[in-house]
Amino acid sequence: MFAAEIISKAIPSLKTNDTVQKALDRMSEFKVKHLPVVNELTFLGLVAEDDLQSIPNHDIFLTDSAVNMLNAFTLSDAHTYDVIRLMSQLKLTAVPVLDQQKNYVGLISINNMVDAVAEQYAVNEPGGIIVLEISNRDNSLAHISQIVEADNAQILSSYVNSFNDSTRMEVTLKVNKTEITSLVASFERYDYLVKEVYNNTQIDDGSQERYDSFMNYLNV
Repeated sequence: MFAAEIISKAIPSLKTNDTVQKALDRMSEFKVKHLPVVNELTFLGLVAEDDLQSIPNHDIFLTDSAVNMLNAFTLSDAHTYDVIRLMSQLKLTAVPVLDQQKNYVGLISINNMVDAVAEQYAVNEPGGIIVLEISNRDNSLAHISQIVEADNAQILSSYVNSFNDSTRMEVTLKVNKTEITSLVASFERYDYLVKEVYNNTQIDDGSQERYDSFMNYLNV
């Protein structure tokens, strides 16, 4: 998924003849703390709520020298991972999107980004989640996929999390079924360390065994 696919159509950009107060009002309206200033198609910069609130006179225009503009943007063909990284590094609630000619084409708000990530990681799809801990030398997604497919399941999404100063990493899998007891057993049979399991509808907590024992007792 690319930046151009998740641009918000609802949030307009600011203009150079808008005042600081208008910018603050619009940020409040759209629940963001950053908005782009655009002259026709030319992106001039990103203004932040905290910076604008520190200006004593809210009636000045955004072109005033007292207004600080951040030169932060992404290109329309950037991957969502790059957009997330930019948002995280600069603590942005909105990212301007420019085309290859550096013309402004739209804005990605943090809400758009959350929706995009939810779609990319199949958050709304039903399924079970398995977290494996493996050595980075054993990081073979092909082998992991073979184990999943052998259990008549498919991987909807996956995520790898590495740790500093460690050769271990976590692989989080979401598969397309919620009865994953046999799949967990398969991973353990291949010496994978299963750290966590979520949404498993058939977790054996011993209750069935206790029930069977009780019924056998009554039948004696």
